[in-house]
Amino acid sequence: MTHDELTYRIAFSSLRSLTPALATSILDRVGSEENFFAFSESQLSAMMGFSNRLFKSSLRADALSAAAAERIFIDSNSISAIYFRDERYPQRLLECDDAPLMLYGLGDCDLNRSRFISIVGTRHATAYGIDFVERLVDDLATLLPEKPVIVSGLAYGIDIASHRAALKAGLPTIAVLAHGLNTLYPSQHRRVAVDMIHGNGMLLTDYPSSAQVHKGNFLARNRIVAGLSDALIVAESASKGGALVTARLASGYNRDVFALPGRISDKYSAGCNALIANNVAALITSASDLCAHLGWPTVSAQPETPSLFPTLTPEEEAVIGIMTDRGEVTLPELSSRIDIPIPRLMAMLIDMEFRSLIMNIPGGRYRLR
Repeated sequence: MTHDELTYRIAFSSLRSLTPALATSILDRVGSEENFFAFSESQLSAMMGFSNRLFKSSLRADALSAAAAERIFIDSNSISAIYFRDERYPQRLLECDDAPLMLYGLGDCDLNRSRFISIVGTRHATAYGIDFVERLVDDLATLLPEKPVIVSGLAYGIDIASHRAALKAGLPTIAVLAHGLNTLYPSQHRRVAVDMIHGNGMLLTDYPSSAQVHKGNFLARNRIVAGLSDALIVAESASKGGALVTARLASGYNRDVFALPGRISDKYSAGCNALIANNVAALITSASDLCAHLGWPTVSAQPETPSLFPTLTPEEEAVIGIMTDRGEVTLPELSSRIDIPIPRLMAMLIDMEFRSLIMNIPGGRYRLR
């Protein structure tokens, strides 16, 4: 069987423990990926000056056989194989010592665009976190003349909210997957994934289709989410979770890390508050915070469009005042403080929600938007 250059590259990149630095050292000595597979074990050991299990003939033969099958899968599914020596390979990621040698992508997104922002967080996102992500992404699309790429992991919660917000704002978005492109997890997000590909985004992974889906993959892929970005934002996280791992990876890669603060009583703000307290992350509340911290130029502010509802009734002002003082309130709490029949109060709350003055959150509670 004959093999072309890409097949040799797939095989070479599949060898465990190879970092870009070690891979470059080997290739500089042996001349090419093809030579690495052509030389005998003793020849490789002599050329490198040391022995290594990677040089075993049986291991290299198995890698080459698997790579031939992967090449067929790639060709059949219009997948891009992006090697660490290609110009297309993301240069930000190449700055990381543990960057993968090969990335597999579905979609057409320039991985070296000028602005990349990763957004991560809990799978159990609250209305507070989702609302922040939606406003942040929408404002970034408006503020930045060079439209950013939004990166996340396609998981439930903050991840999928980030992808959806990017699509709504017309921004390209990349999902870094913890498995090969022969499947999609979670399958419920398939529609979003398709929209991402059609919206100049990409599904990206360092796992070939032959790799088994494993729990550890999800933590391992976080290094790509962190390494791809100029800045990483943790929108919500409990005191433990994958988002905190990603934040520490990003900090280790010298990326700017930000976290959305929350009340000390909120479970899914505990991780963010800890990142800020420990100086791992800077506090963020808006897109303007991010742009100012990074020194990114923004477009000139546009005159505000006059509100369609410039005035509030006395009852609406009372509702706003109570929510300002108390944060979140229930319908019975509002009714006890404002002398308005509950049916009328409910209608008023629905109208205020429609006008984006307040929002209804789980548990039958309301708060200011």
